[in-house]
Amino acid sequence: MSDELVRAANVCARSKAAVIEMFGDLRMGRVIQVDHVADMVREISDSLMRHPDALINLARLKTADEYTYMHSVAVCGLMIGLARQLGLPPLLVQDAGLAGLLHDIGKMTIPETILNKPSALTEVEFETICSHPEAGATLLDHQYFSLRVLDVCLHHHEKIDGSGYPHKLRGSQISLFARMAAVCDVYDAITSDRPYRRHWGAAESIHRMAGWEGHFDQKVLYAFVKCVGIYPVGALVRLRSERLAIVMEQNADSLLIPKVKVFYSIARGMPVAQELVDLASGQDAIVGLELEKNWGFNHLETLWTEGVCRDFPSCRPASPSCK
Repeated sequence: MSDELVRAANVCARSKAAVIEMFGDLRMGRVIQVDHVADMVREISDSLMRHPDALINLARLKTADEYTYMHSVAVCGLMIGLARQLGLPPLLVQDAGLAGLLHDIGKMTIPETILNKPSALTEVEFETICSHPEAGATLLDHQYFSLRVLDVCLHHHEKIDGSGYPHKLRGSQISLFARMAAVCDVYDAITSDRPYRRHWGAAESIHRMAGWEGHFDQKVLYAFVKCVGIYPVGALVRLRSERLAIVMEQNADSLLIPKVKVFYSIARGMPVAQELVDLASGQDAIVGLELEKNWGFNHLETLWTEGVCRDFPSCRPASPSCK
């Protein structure tokens, strides 16, 4: 995991630059370099093959300012992971990655003042945002991508109960790829900082999504949970030993016994020497999920990105001078 985090950080940086270039080409009326985009998807796919957790979780750590571009990279990775979890053949896995990378391409037609607005949108602004799927499908229609990719671009905001947009499709009217994209898109959106709100934790997001009746295809959502884990990398958990830990790595045989890094004693109310514990050994166990906001910790991501994200301050409890 630690080795692949370093590689994945480089992949994310190159992919972000490529997405910015791609958006710029479209704004200037130029044709997307399809081979370049396909190579980018393969590079992301190769990272996930080496370790399925590294890039997907690292891509969550985007700033609000870079959200539009890094969101495309993150959804690409999530779509590839979900496609493999569903047992799709390699060519469809590649198409899923392409669809994830391009799903929000229509947002390049939306004014940045609306995309980055730090407060609630007006009704007119919301209608403008809702135009991006159709705008994106129109843009890609002049390129050289499959109908599956075009369909994801157009229908990733549809919901199983028919309350989505732009066409209010329901149930089986929504393609498998669009149902996959709906899950991946929302998960990355709510686990990322946005101009108007802070992110939710990965595990909290999974829990909330599971409770949104009528929003997602339940079979696809279940496969997605198996892909990212019941306790995803970075989740804050309470252990049987009355210690707090961060999930570091999934266990391929069981979603309930990941590797965790212990860092805080609940009984003593203070940090303890960090210790990596493989819960598969049986020496400890997760008894519940904890919310970061309830403990006031800052920058918990440094615990599982050590050696990669060196610019983050050290993990510490919040104080009046440390918000």
